[in-house]
Amino acid sequence: QVQLVESGGGEVQAGGSLRLSCVASGRIFSIYAVGWYRQAPGEQRELLAAITGTGRLNYADSVNGRFTISKDHAKNTIYLQMNNLKPEDTGSYICNAEISSAPADYSYTYWGQGTQVTVSS
Repeated sequence: QVQLVESGGGEVQAGGSLRLSCVASGRIFSIYAVGWYRQAPGEQRELLAAITGTGRLNYADSVNGRFTISKDHAKNTIYLQMNNLKPEDTGSYICNAEISSAPADYSYTYWGQGTQVTVSS
């Protein structure tokens, strides 16, 4: 019913920037809370940035001041602008979103498949 597809990953040198996109498609009435996570090999999935259902922005300490999360309702797209990237930012970046498919319908959390970001020193 609903799919999330990330794009924008790649290889970049330390200090560089990338902008990730996460496009939601399918039966979408409204998108509520959204988030970006990082999954590094051998590590737990880490929440990096989120927009709550009330619009509050939250960031992990490791990315605060360098990453910016935003949401475009008209395009059903979630962005993550990443500046001053560091080698430790390397990993698979995964978005999630809480989405309802109809008015008065329950909302469910959906996950994308991830896009790889590699930062070289």
